[in-house]
Amino acid sequence: MAIKAFDPSKFRNSLTKSISGMSAGFNDPTDWISTGNYALNYLISGDFHKGVPMGKVTVFAGESGAGKSYICAGNIVKAAQDQDIFVVLIDSENALDESWLHALDVDTSEEKLLKLNMSMIDDVAKTISTFMTDYKAMNEEDRPKVLFVIDSLGMLLTPTDVDQFNKGDMKGDMGRKPKALTSLVRNTVNMIGSHNVGLVCTNHTYASQDMFDPDDKISGGQGFIYASSIVVAMKKLKLKEDEDGNKISEVRGIRAGCKVMKTRYAKPFEGVQVKIPYETGMNPYSGLLELFEKKGLIVKSGNRLAYTTLDGEELLDYRKKWTGELLDKVMSDYLVKENTVVNTEDDQGESSIESEELVEQE
Repeated sequence: MAIKAFDPSKFRNSLTKSISGMSAGFNDPTDWISTGNYALNYLISGDFHKGVPMGKVTVFAGESGAGKSYICAGNIVKAAQDQDIFVVLIDSENALDESWLHALDVDTSEEKLLKLNMSMIDDVAKTISTFMTDYKAMNEEDRPKVLFVIDSLGMLLTPTDVDQFNKGDMKGDMGRKPKALTSLVRNTVNMIGSHNVGLVCTNHTYASQDMFDPDDKISGGQGFIYASSIVVAMKKLKLKEDEDGNKISEVRGIRAGCKVMKTRYAKPFEGVQVKIPYETGMNPYSGLLELFEKKGLIVKSGNRLAYTTLDGEELLDYRKKWTGELLDKVMSDYLVKENTVVNTEDDQGESSIESEELVEQE
């Protein structure tokens, strides 16, 4: 009796039909959403123009006033809308006013954004689950691109939190909450993985009490961090500069120290400082010059900064002049260089790109 040859296609079809919730194949992101900053985009995704991926979970964690909501509920939402991605904005802090979103050029019309005010973890989980059930029931060609933004995870409550508050007990639910947050993120990862649906969250950090590990800790435990594809830790520093970069005594904004703690698309533990002036908002080129200096692409030449293009042309100017067009040229050259290095490494089987720490200690 002849033995039938193994048929991978039939095996795959059999599995996907018999096991609910399973899909076969790779789920590489096809859509990316910019953070509004070229340097941060690069550290997260390895590309100056990409940023955060759809189909994955991204977390921005930091202390109050570090710029988390500005980047997530502002820049990322605006960039998503520019790509015709519908946004579901879940506000657990009751802090995202329509006027503030308009100031960041976010379209709050019903066709572009659905803002939900929620305080319970269970309600957020039910919302995402209900949406994904309806989403999967649609014809594939009718499914829209959707981004969920939760601001923030740290303010979400459990039923125990509410019950204890009503009884005057202020201990809080320190046992179930980390598990509930982990379950929320883990289940969301499984539901959105093979679809054009993304999740971006903010979360809080608190000061470490460990003298051997002084880095701030992210609230909610480590479980949901393991389930996330990207985790960015943010630190608030004072911005004491005028529009020309001159030092002044007045605080004119914040310097958001962003350190990529986890990413599947670039080397982790790199950082950048992004300036967010109160009056003008974030410049997309902020931090990019310092990134190129750390990588040795732009070097000091007397009291100016110099860069030699791939064509051999030397660009030489004062630090204040290194914006816009000049940095665009360096970005373009760097991507060409990096692609050349990657192609060479594929042939030789070795790596030559090194990562460096960019976040300054104040």
